[in-house]
Amino acid sequence: MLSEYLPVLIQMITATGLAASMLILSVVLGKSGNQSDIKNSPYECGMLPIGEGQPRFSVKFYMVAMLFVLFDIEVVFMYPWAVVFRDMIVTHTIMFWSMLSFAGILLVAYLYALKKGALNWKE
Repeated sequence: MLSEYLPVLIQMITATGLAASMLILSVVLGKSGNQSDIKNSPYECGMLPIGEGQPRFSVKFYMVAMLFVLFDIEVVFMYPWAVVFRDMIVTHTIMFWSMLSFAGILLVAYLYALKKGALNWKE
């Protein structure tokens, strides 16, 4: 039974040995760079790292993000309906009316968000 796992054991030993030897050779043969304060400072896309670490976002950003997730998830419910629509519409007409009412509720919610100015970035 142990002989069946021998190739796996040999592969694990070989992979571990190869990885360790590469790390050791890179430390031994590689050249070390000069240390300075400029090289050790964090790189922030060419900007000096001064000020707060995390900028504050407007509430409008979160509102638009929540509305996107809400409408995106609701539209995902339409995909299974669209897949079986052609076969089921012949026998079950209520399927069409239920999806029409679902789309109507989505439309009312979208118009309400537009009326409230949830998607207006200027204010």
